[in-house]
Amino acid sequence: MLILFDIDATLLTTQGVGMRSMVDAGRSLFGEKFHAEGVSFAGRLDPLLIREMFELAGVPFTPANVSAFRAEYHARIGEALKKPGSGGALPGVMPLLDRLRRDHAQITLGLLTGNFEETGSLKLKACGIDPQWFAVRVWGDQSPHDPPRREHLPAVGFGCYRTLHGRDVACEHVTIVGDTPHDVSAALENGCRCLGVATGAFKVEELLSAGAHHAIE
Repeated sequence: MLILFDIDATLLTTQGVGMRSMVDAGRSLFGEKFHAEGVSFAGRLDPLLIREMFELAGVPFTPANVSAFRAEYHARIGEALKKPGSGGALPGVMPLLDRLRRDHAQITLGLLTGNFEETGSLKLKACGIDPQWFAVRVWGDQSPHDPPRREHLPAVGFGCYRTLHGRDVACEHVTIVGDTPHDVSAALENGCRCLGVATGAFKVEELLSAGAHHAIE
């Protein structure tokens, strides 16, 4: 069995540090015209967020600009996460991960997130969660398609599982845990189960309406 956890508002909260660090990074590179007004962050992929903010600010979406932005974003969120109270694991997460790692050898733990690896790892570590606890790690820029979609990412996770164990995992033995309809859609489109958690912006009823097989507060 493979369990793939979303990060933001599922495993942890960083009190909006990521969004603010993105805006600060963009303004330091491209000026005060850079903003995130009207941009929806919940459940979205970082590459799509960047593209949308670049378009709003009239910044060319070039490899050079994206590379510079990622480096600046990494530096700024790293500093922001050092401040006391900038984030933490959500209630129940640490005991759950400890129990799954200790008592359930047949379960492979994984991440499936819209974050870039370098910044998603910083968030996890700042909240006391070691990325190495998760044998399968799927990041927001790993879609093989352009434009990328979250629905592309479970297949990347299946490939990681195959490499790790030398065998395929049946889709029905994969559970995606997340707090947004985007997590639900990614699960359903790939034949996976979905556990919705109402720890973010969406209520239990909204996650069930999106198609989650089960949802909890």
